[in-house]
Amino acid sequence: MSKKNKIVIALVAIAIAGLAVYFINGRDARRSKNAKPISIESNSEAVSQTIQNTGPVSPITGLSCDNWNRRPVAVMQPADIQARPAAGFSEADMVFEMPAYTSSNTRLMGVYICNLPKDIGAIRSSRHDYIALAKGLDAYFIHWGGSHFALDLLKENVIDHMDCLAYEGMYCSRWDWQNDPVMRMEDSGHVTSESVVKAMKDLNIRTEGNFAGYPHQAEAPEDQRPNGGHLRVAFAGIYAVEYDYDKATNSYLRTWGNVEDTDRNNKQRLAPKNVAVLFASSEQIVNTKDYAGLGLRNPWENVEAVKNTGDESISGRYNNVQIGDPWYDETDSGEAHYYFNGKEYLGTWKKDRSKIDSKLFFYDQSGKEIQFVPGQVWVEILEPGQVLRWQQS
Repeated sequence: MSKKNKIVIALVAIAIAGLAVYFINGRDARRSKNAKPISIESNSEAVSQTIQNTGPVSPITGLSCDNWNRRPVAVMQPADIQARPAAGFSEADMVFEMPAYTSSNTRLMGVYICNLPKDIGAIRSSRHDYIALAKGLDAYFIHWGGSHFALDLLKENVIDHMDCLAYEGMYCSRWDWQNDPVMRMEDSGHVTSESVVKAMKDLNIRTEGNFAGYPHQAEAPEDQRPNGGHLRVAFAGIYAVEYDYDKATNSYLRTWGNVEDTDRNNKQRLAPKNVAVLFASSEQIVNTKDYAGLGLRNPWENVEAVKNTGDESISGRYNNVQIGDPWYDETDSGEAHYYFNGKEYLGTWKKDRSKIDSKLFFYDQSGKEIQFVPGQVWVEILEPGQVLRWQQS
């Protein structure tokens, strides 16, 4: 091969590599036409867990209510299409939604302070990522079973919790799924407000909350709000979520799998006042990764051989989201996009992975805590590479 041909081939290779880098690195920058570089280091200011709101208001929503100092109740809830619509989300102070399996189905956790709905459900199994998030809210954690990794942690009493597997018929019960043409047995478990209160009393669970809270600002006057906007949070397939900003109510009307999302209890359209979209990587927990060598907890330490390397192996069955848990996460901060008052704001998130009870912080680009408007906060956790699109009207 001549020297000239070698030079041409080298130049072509460099050009191809450059295009690949451009499309890979440029993808995230093109998530929003308003996107700007975000500095994770801006979160270096001292982390404060002091009370952000004063008076009889929910520390999460900033709304006044009789039960403002009630301990948060966090309930695991499914995203399966057969379980929709869910019961209780319209009355939640905060909802978390993130992958339960990498690049696939999601799961949710509703957090309730001001109101305990008449029904909360369906209730599904725990994943360890949600335990750390619930702990950071000082929540009482309710679930129906769990992954091996989550149950190992719960056996260590890392959080006050109730496993409905142990309390079915006492505090937890099932809807009449056999006469429902869509509902499955695993999507029929639920708790009532009365049963939650009774369980906490009977099991001697602290009922007053200690969560520091989130700061808030006043809503923008209606004449200063945009006419509309559309947000797409592209989880895989039927799990994709969309929000349409409504100027009159200053809220985001939620659509789930191309269907208007409502509450099973009251048929009310779900419409949070605030949407926070965080980016965090996800990977399956496998028995070929040296977690201990990375200074992390070994998830397989208490897993019997048949479920580790044997015929019933669960390697690759459950995922780990890098959202700042103290067990398996190597990172605890990342990019964030916030939506309230009809606009998009860029920033970062942070949860100190060295402390299980660390609050999940939401920061703007200057490193200051985001001030939400009073009302429900819906937290979406996307994987890098999944599409986030905001179109301002």
